[in-house]
Amino acid sequence: MDQNQTQTDECILTCVYYGPNGEKLIKRGGKIAKKLGCPFYILTVNEADVDDLDHDKSHYLEYWETLADEYNATEFIIKSNSKRPISKVIAQVAKDKQATQVVIGQTARNRWQEITKGSLINSLLKELPFVDLHIIAMTRGLENYKDEHFETGVRAYLVKTDDDKYRLSFNHTHSCSHSGVFYKEIGTDFNNGVFSFINGNKKCDVHVTDDYVQEYMPPQQKSGASKP
Repeated sequence: MDQNQTQTDECILTCVYYGPNGEKLIKRGGKIAKKLGCPFYILTVNEADVDDLDHDKSHYLEYWETLADEYNATEFIIKSNSKRPISKVIAQVAKDKQATQVVIGQTARNRWQEITKGSLINSLLKELPFVDLHIIAMTRGLENYKDEHFETGVRAYLVKTDDDKYRLSFNHTHSCSHSGVFYKEIGTDFNNGVFSFINGNKKCDVHVTDDYVQEYMPPQQKSGASKP
């Protein structure tokens, strides 16, 4: 995190929920904060404690932390096991951090589906009457694989073979090159789908067919795969 950010009258709070759109929101909030030269906070609200998150959600959490560093976020805030409405949680954090602008995404998943119905927006307008809201439209692309075509992501690894290919594995060994999350296509008996992982500070998604990666692979991380 950047400890030399200049204090101004502006303060940005970006709210992210699980899914590939979190990256877009963080980048948008980070760019606004950089342009204004102001503090930049990132908030995510979990229904469970961080230690109880599944591999899929843990994967996103790890990636967002790398983005927080990349965009010089003042603080990456995680709220867990909150029984309050999400609008109340966002409003409280915004008040605590004296945020003047809040960035949220227009998606329709789980608790975040309130946004498309307008209830979250209306609640935030009431809770934060003097705060500007940025509603960022989310698009559905090929990378948005968390839908009805894919199963829930599971922890997996890539192993480099002798012929310089990469094979999917679900066991962590010293020969693993990359650690990430595998999203299997629904309706297939073989390991076909998308493998998502972090290479350096970049998020990479590669297609897997019958256990093998079929696309170009980024350079291997010098430090090897992270342990689960």
